[in-house]
Amino acid sequence: MNKSFIATANAPAAIGTYSQAVKVGQTTYLSGQIPLLPETMVLVEGDIEAEVRQVFANLTAVCEAAGGSLSHIAKVNVFLTDLTHFPVVNRVMEELFEAPYPARAAIGVSELPKGARVEVDGIMVS
Repeated sequence: MNKSFIATANAPAAIGTYSQAVKVGQTTYLSGQIPLLPETMVLVEGDIEAEVRQVFANLTAVCEAAGGSLSHIAKVNVFLTDLTHFPVVNRVMEELFEAPYPARAAIGVSELPKGARVEVDGIMVS
């Protein structure tokens, strides 16, 4: 299996034993992104919308480092500590993605790394 490991300074560095993404053939497996600012590795300040937008900015940077874009994402998994924030995710995704939208799962969780309220991972095909 021919795989390459994707890393970019334009997204937060991995905070554990994982790569930002791994590309196998045309498929890139994007690790979960939380709303960390890449420059400081601290959570973005603001409301849940600011967090969601930062998560997708981080995913965009990793997609670009892998030779693609958000439009190449086939599947996303959204993890929220409060599912009442899901309409915000929908609003932001409507701005960033074009129909037909990627497949998606939404999972309510009790806690995320560094106290984040949202995390998103995905699979990109380019």
